[in-house]
Amino acid sequence: MFSFLVSRYKDYMPLWSDSPGHPRRNLNKRPCTPTTAFVILSVLFNLFFAWQFFWPWPSALDNYQPLNQHPIVDEKVVEPLTFENSNEYAVVTGLYTDAFATAVATLGHTLNAANSTAARILLYLPERVSPRALCVATASGFRPHAVARIPPPHAGVHRHFLDQYSKLRLWTLDTIGVRALVYLDADTLVRRNFDELFSLPYAFAAVPDVFLDSRAFASSFNAGVLFLRPDSAVFEDMLPKIATAAYPAEDAEQSFLNHYFGMQALRLPYAYNANLAIKKRQPEMWRDLMAAEVRIVHYTLVKPFLTGDYAEVELEKLDKNVESKKRARGGAFVEEVEEWGRAWRQTRRLYGDVFDQCRSAT
Repeated sequence: MFSFLVSRYKDYMPLWSDSPGHPRRNLNKRPCTPTTAFVILSVLFNLFFAWQFFWPWPSALDNYQPLNQHPIVDEKVVEPLTFENSNEYAVVTGLYTDAFATAVATLGHTLNAANSTAARILLYLPERVSPRALCVATASGFRPHAVARIPPPHAGVHRHFLDQYSKLRLWTLDTIGVRALVYLDADTLVRRNFDELFSLPYAFAAVPDVFLDSRAFASSFNAGVLFLRPDSAVFEDMLPKIATAAYPAEDAEQSFLNHYFGMQALRLPYAYNANLAIKKRQPEMWRDLMAAEVRIVHYTLVKPFLTGDYAEVELEKLDKNVESKKRARGGAFVEEVEEWGRAWRQTRRLYGDVFDQCRSAT
């Protein structure tokens, strides 16, 4: 029996033996087979592509770098505007509520300072705008042009945009001789002449929109600054389609225009519609825009001339309101609000006598 046990365990080696006579054997060591290598590489590749999918490389604008310092316009090829009639080229804005009257007056002053040679036309809704507000808005040079309101075709439009479909009346201005126009929202400010836009051969142009959410620097355009060639036939084509086309209702005419002109629209540089959202999204890009190229600033996120929920500010209280707006959005737009405030004070100094007369307008 003893001999059997000896023969059975004669090659036994303790697994945890530390004795010199019994060297420890590494039982976990296995050769790496091609299958194992393939599985490991496959896992690594999948992890890499998953990372690329969920954390993609930022867009060129979110990853903005000041690489190109050349001007966006070659001044040598820009020809001065020649007019066959006083309305041939026009800068147009809109007034659908009294609350924006001081903004329109200030916009007009900055247009004068930029030495734009185009006519000034103010589209307004007679039933929504008081004689006093119309007087204030036209003090700096805009000529009033009454239009009929176009009501929203669907429910769901943002309450601040309920009159915005009336902007489509821009396409009817060919009836008064306008061949090309630049439309500016009342909450814009002109920093530099942009007459070069009137030479564009295209039917429609706008600046891409910018959002603070995942839409980021979008391919859709913002309708706050538009170049277009008025054509009543286009207006007649658009009008029934605002009710039949499929598009998000909340953004009103901007959403519709993106669907109507989305494929054909010429995208303009951000210098023609410097949306305040750019500063929040890419401060370095904003700094470079403001330093040299910006023609038009768009006060989308902060409106120095409004209070509360788009409420009108009395002329006497506007300076104080501007000061309070410096704190809006955590003080992110102090410089821009101050710039609007300076433009307003210049406007008031130049046209204050007219504003005083407007108080008695009926």
